[in-house]
Amino acid sequence: MAQATQPLRLRVGAATSQPARLHPISNIGPREGGSRRRTSALVAASAAKGRAAEVVREFYEGVNRRDLAAVAPLIAEGCVYEDLVFPRPMVGRDRVLGFFGDFMGSVSPDLRFVIDDISGEDPSAVGVTWHLEWKGRPFPFSRGCSFYRCQPDPQRQEQIQIVYGRDCVEPATKPGELALVCTGASASVASHLYVTDDGSLHGCTPLRSVGGHQGSDVAA
Repeated sequence: MAQATQPLRLRVGAATSQPARLHPISNIGPREGGSRRRTSALVAASAAKGRAAEVVREFYEGVNRRDLAAVAPLIAEGCVYEDLVFPRPMVGRDRVLGFFGDFMGSVSPDLRFVIDDISGEDPSAVGVTWHLEWKGRPFPFSRGCSFYRCQPDPQRQEQIQIVYGRDCVEPATKPGELALVCTGASASVASHLYVTDDGSLHGCTPLRSVGGHQGSDVAA
């Protein structure tokens, strides 16, 4: 015989018989303060994240306008700038500004830098790919890439400055696979060279055999 089923009864009153306990506001105050500090830090980090890229953009815009006064505050006092066309880096704000001043004075304002792509995630390091255009048209053999490192000015923390830069420009000649051959040959020669403590460069002549035995390298 089938058994009769009993309806399920829920005891609502038992779950709500005890009043909710409220915590004093003083207990949650420090947590809210820590949350505010974390939020402020995140906002500051987010603002700094794009600031370095913004400074680099301002740098290129100033060069395009031939406005050396606008470029000057963007360059740190001890800035080191490497253009790989030159044998040595330019060191110091005056030297760097002198270089760009010469560029602005000798190159037509119709020749302009155009940024192809720029990184903006890092708060201090910025990578840029660019090319030159002459009156709106791409200039031949003018593609390049640059790297910049930026830091706040010690005297004015709100002013971000370029402390290091490096330019690498497209070569006018395209050796292609010959470049790999030359690199391999250079590496082979370099493997038989060594530098002494005084900075002198010396060569090693590998000897196939000495007295009938395999010999080691002997200084030339």
